[in-house]
Amino acid sequence: MLTWNVTYHCKPGQRDEFYNALCALGIRANSLTEAGNVKYDYFFAAEAPDDLLLVETWTDPALQKAHCETEIFARLQELKAQYCDSVAIDKFND
Repeated sequence: MLTWNVTYHCKPGQRDEFYNALCALGIRANSLTEAGNVKYDYFFAAEAPDDLLLVETWTDPALQKAHCETEIFARLQELKAQYCDSVAIDKFND
């Protein structure tokens, strides 16, 4: 199992717009249908109003890598460029 905690550090005041854009894109729903995806959930940081946390879990690192090569993932990169200042990723293997 592979779990990534992805913290999106959004531009000031842009977190909700970024989240709404992610929902409109359907990235969560799409990701949950991909082979090997176990979890793909977003969380709002109580103490950091511009941060959005994504926790994603995959059964196999190769399947997560395949996710990163999809068209919808490429569209996510465009949204990140528009709404985020930076992204931090913590990776955990079970």
